[in-house]
Amino acid sequence: MAQQNVGSLSELAPNQAKRVVVDGAPMALVLDGDGVVHAIGDTCTHGDISLAEGFVEDDTLECWAHGSKFELTTGKPLTLPAYEPVPVYEVELRDGDIYIDPTVTKVI
Repeated sequence: MAQQNVGSLSELAPNQAKRVVVDGAPMALVLDGDGVVHAIGDTCTHGDISLAEGFVEDDTLECWAHGSKFELTTGKPLTLPAYEPVPVYEVELRDGDIYIDPTVTKVI
């Protein structure tokens, strides 16, 4: 599957998460403090909760419900109660737009 446009970079606020769904795959987009866009699976592996509603701190996204923190670059949980990682997707920026192929996850 080809990459799909999921929105404009200007729609992301620094250190905030935004939920998008690409071909049925829910993702949380995060523009970190260094200006890097991350795309990770939007569902917490502990409680089936949207991570996009959580809190961005440094290079992590914290689930608002139970406090599990996921690393933005690897999807690995850094705190309990989650112990399974979330998928991380390749992001490409072109002409101010964000493109993601939902079938391709990063191999970490």
